[in-house]
Amino acid sequence: MQKNAPDFSLEGKVTLVTGASRGIGRACALACARAGSDIVLGVRDVAASAGLVAELEGTGRKVLPVELDIPNKAHIANAVDAALTTFGRIDVLVNNVGVAPGNLAELVEEKDLDEILDVNIKGTFLMTQAVGRHMIKRNGGRIINISSQAGTVALRGEAIYCMSKAAINHLTRCLAAEWARYNVTVNTVSPTFIHTDGTAPFLSDADNREATLGHIPLGRIGETDDVVGAVVFLASPAASLITGANLLVDGGWSVA
Repeated sequence: MQKNAPDFSLEGKVTLVTGASRGIGRACALACARAGSDIVLGVRDVAASAGLVAELEGTGRKVLPVELDIPNKAHIANAVDAALTTFGRIDVLVNNVGVAPGNLAELVEEKDLDEILDVNIKGTFLMTQAVGRHMIKRNGGRIINISSQAGTVALRGEAIYCMSKAAINHLTRCLAAEWARYNVTVNTVSPTFIHTDGTAPFLSDADNREATLGHIPLGRIGETDDVVGAVVFLASPAASLITGANLLVDGGWSVA
C-alpha cells in the first residue's frame, strides 16, 4: 500500500525559463508558477513582458524578468547573476529557446545553418553550463531541455533543425551521466506540432494540417498544456529518480 501520494508541487522552488515571452516558454512559466515556483523570466524585451509578469504575479509568486538573448554569453551570465542575487538559487532550468528556419537540405543557406546551430546547440549548452555550475555547488537541481520530436523522427525540409534537436537529446544524456553525482537531473521534453503563434502559419494551411495529423495516431495537434504537464512533472519531487530521459509528447508520431 502506498504510504504517500506523489509530490508534484514546486512550492518554494525557483525556476528559470528561457524563451518565456510566448508559446511553450510562456506556458511553462505559468505552469511552474501555478505549481508553486517563483519565476525568473528569460525574455528578449523586458518592457514588453509586463503583461506576463503581472499574470505570473497574480498566482502569488515572485517574478524576475531578465533580458536574455541566447546565445549571448554576457546575457546568460547577467541573467544567472540577477537570479542568484534576487533569489539566492536556481532550482529548475527550462531551456526553451530554439529556432527552426526550414528548407530542403540542398537549399539550406550557411546563415541559416549557423543560426540554428548557434542558438539551438551552443545556446542550450552555454545556458545549461552557467546554471549547472551553480547547481553543482548546491548539490542539486533540475534541468529540462525543450527538444522536439524532430530529434527522433525525420522531418522533410528540417534536416538541420532535426540534427540540432538530436544533438540536444544526446547532450542531455551526457550531462545526466556527468552530473548525477551532484544530484542534478537532466531530461528532455520533445513535443510534436503544438498550437502556438510560431506554428500557426504552417498549421493554418489545410494540406499541412492534414498531412501532420496523418502522422499522429492520437489524431490531434498538441496544445501547450500537453507540454507543460511533462515539464512540471520532471521538475517536481515525483521525478527525483528520472535523469537522461527523453519524454516524447508527440501523440504517438515516433512509434507509428
